[in-house]
Amino acid sequence: MSPVMWGVDSAAVADAELLTSVKRQYGSPDFWGRYLSTVQDASEGLTAAEIRFLKSNGIKILPIFNNFREAVGKRNGIVAAQNAIFHAKRLGIRKGTVLFANIEKFLEVDAHWIIGWVEAIFGSGYRPGFYNDPVTGNFNTAYCQAAAESSMVKNQSIIWSAEPETGITNKRNAPRFKPKKPNCPSNVWAWQYGRNSRTCPLDTVLVDQKLFNLLH
Repeated sequence: MSPVMWGVDSAAVADAELLTSVKRQYGSPDFWGRYLSTVQDASEGLTAAEIRFLKSNGIKILPIFNNFREAVGKRNGIVAAQNAIFHAKRLGIRKGTVLFANIEKFLEVDAHWIIGWVEAIFGSGYRPGFYNDPVTGNFNTAYCQAAAESSMVKNQSIIWSAEPETGITNKRNAPRFKPKKPNCPSNVWAWQYGRNSRTCPLDTVLVDQKLFNLLH
């Protein structure tokens, strides 16, 4: 198995105060998941200054896109991907980086949207990814249908699993890399194993070295 790297994701801006708190309480993150754009009542958008700050501290960026209310229909998947690509380019995120669509378990999602997202992201020179819950909600069914219909989805998609939720830990005490997977062949290279820290506004995440190499 490839080495596993430890990091966090946050809807809040990763500034000096938050980074200091994370390092003190949990350890030094190898990467930080951040949202590509501001969504009211959900996330603060990543900025070029924030990217420079994190990279100056030796921390890679894991880009997430969440500016959509449902993931239904191929055209809508393409439009969401185009928006994610626009923000990635605006922020100077290099080609080859994985852009993750944030598909929460309460969102409607179908195979057509997934195919649209993958085709548009991959065609742009970035890599397509999905943050998802493979246990609750209908992502599992939609993804496996998409993978059966599209070899590009099957071969190029990178999955970031939100299950099982074993709880927040510090870097040293992180669990072994054992995320839940869809019920079909998939590249599950990331696992959000802990959510909603009580002391910092963040989640804790493990990623396979293969994905770490594809972060910004």
